[in-house]
Amino acid sequence: MSDLDSLSILLIWTAIAIYAAAFVAYAFDLARRSEVNADARLVRSREAALVGAGAGSTSGAVEASEPPAKPRYVMARIGTALTGLGFVFQLAATILRGIAAERVPWANLYEFAMMGTLLIVLVYLLVLTRIDLRFLGTFITGLVVVLMGAAAVSFYVGVVPLMDPLKSVWLVIHVFVATVATAFFALACGLSVLQLMQSHRARRIEEGAEKTGPRFLATLPDADKLEGTAFRFAIVGFILWTFTLIAGSIWAQDAWGRYWGFDVKETWTFIIWVLYAGYIHARATRGWRGNPSAWLSIIGFSAVLFNFTIVNVFFKGLHAYSGLS
Repeated sequence: MSDLDSLSILLIWTAIAIYAAAFVAYAFDLARRSEVNADARLVRSREAALVGAGAGSTSGAVEASEPPAKPRYVMARIGTALTGLGFVFQLAATILRGIAAERVPWANLYEFAMMGTLLIVLVYLLVLTRIDLRFLGTFITGLVVVLMGAAAVSFYVGVVPLMDPLKSVWLVIHVFVATVATAFFALACGLSVLQLMQSHRARRIEEGAEKTGPRFLATLPDADKLEGTAFRFAIVGFILWTFTLIAGSIWAQDAWGRYWGFDVKETWTFIIWVLYAGYIHARATRGWRGNPSAWLSIIGFSAVLFNFTIVNVFFKGLHAYSGLS
């Protein structure tokens, strides 16, 4: 093990610890959102009582009609800052691994996990500059901690030379685009989970139920808006995954002399493409909006994780480049 690779491992575990701290901060943020919602409901009930009583001075009525101050989610900001710090450490670890290997750092399962989670965090942080999705922080940081921690424990392999089929420019293009697509699918999945929760909450409110689910949901966008945002992310991911499928076929022709051979990895890549094509088609069809399309988004990302873990580890084929014995 080279000194650079040893330092890379140290930085990875540091990044994991920072992401775990960010997860805790985001969890406290959700708890704070619940408190804010409870306080707002208390204020509304008091105002309703005042109006119903028809009492109170003019100044009291003015006081009651004043809009509440917009809450400042400090813990969400702390979680985002910690996520950015973790990204810096993980980026440094990834670069050091590439320098130690003298190639792009995504040629085996451990490196793909390193790069894939790095891009999930990067896409999340970039999206935050345009859309406030900090309520997804627990999902994103939790996912990264689990995936990167599992990879560091179970998938780590030392730096080894590339196998002959991997010595291609398509290693840079094909795998990188696949990881970016995975990042967008991850965001879409997180939003779809929240969409289901918001849909359930709205249904419980219509039924007049006292318990409508986690109170922080009242501070988030409604189910329709979450669905629309998830759909846009899924479209971007689907376009990138389509390119991944095409690039993989071209690479297969260069490496093995055929564009398609129904290798298990190729087959699962196509299955994922079909699932997201079905999701996009279903979302565009009126009868499949709402919860059914959200479930398709979640199933699609579950298939991506299955392809990344189970298929790479337990299925043998021409794409068996996990590096594990």
